[in-house]
Amino acid sequence: MSQFGPEDRELFERIATDLYDAIVSRGGIAASDQLVAGEEGKAALDLLRRIGLVVNDEGRWVPVDPSTVSSTVVAPMGQEGAELISESARWAQAFNALGHLWRNAPGSARGLFTEVRGEAINPFIASVVADAEFELLTAQPQFGRNAPTLAAATQRDTDALDRGVRMRTLYQHSARRHSATHKYVAAVSRRGAEVRTLDEFFNRLIVVDRRLAVIPGHEGLAVALAIREPSLVAYLVDMFERTWERARPFTQRETSMSRDVAAEQRAMTIRMLIAGYADPASAKRLGVSPRTYAGYVADLKQEYDAQTRFQLGYAMGRLGVSGHEDPVDPENG
Repeated sequence: MSQFGPEDRELFERIATDLYDAIVSRGGIAASDQLVAGEEGKAALDLLRRIGLVVNDEGRWVPVDPSTVSSTVVAPMGQEGAELISESARWAQAFNALGHLWRNAPGSARGLFTEVRGEAINPFIASVVADAEFELLTAQPQFGRNAPTLAAATQRDTDALDRGVRMRTLYQHSARRHSATHKYVAAVSRRGAEVRTLDEFFNRLIVVDRRLAVIPGHEGLAVALAIREPSLVAYLVDMFERTWERARPFTQRETSMSRDVAAEQRAMTIRMLIAGYADPASAKRLGVSPRTYAGYVADLKQEYDAQTRFQLGYAMGRLGVSGHEDPVDPENG
């Protein structure tokens, strides 16, 4: 441990530097000088002495060239810092090894359910993805997937794909209009991942090798629940597979696909209106911003020649519109 701590540096910057300047300008000071008469003055002089910036010459304190002294203070700190970094890296490796043992231990030994909170969630997800051996299934609603989050996910998931892990990911249709998501999908698709989108709302889900599932806790995204109970994991996988079959490939770009996606989002907007969801909740379920959702509602008002939402609801009710109708092919009427 260095012999000089933060409190010494604070004293050095606040008082001792000015004292050293005075000693240099005078060519030295007497031990009885008023500059070092007070308690803080004595402490500053003692610090300069311990550092080696002043020496006693026949009862006078005279300055020493700082260039000949700084290495004796700074170098040990640098060495200590390098040793601490190296030691921390070794501790991290040791804990990673223990974490791998824990994640691969029998369920009875580590518990069938584990709650992970706050800042520990992303490192935990990174660790379980790093342990994946053959398959990753993920469902990602669009909200909360910003560019930094997707950049971290890209590195994590491409590493898994490069190891030969198969990956399938579900997004909402709104992800098709999100540039950062397009970059992510392009990166993982090049390595063999499959990505599809769906109009329906779903919550986050990660399944690793069909043995571990990670879902949000009941308190929201600040809490994650890791599930290792085989029957419950199998149930979640079955739900994913059924949803996957209804989803549309992200990579398809033809006009008919774009038309179908738009029709499905329109139908879900109608269902949200009929169900009476508030606009923020409806936007979240569609995976769009409240402003975009308001635009969907405005389009419906124009389509049904309605000035208010009440008129819109009346018009749709009179026509029997429910949001569950099969989309009409405009080419076939």
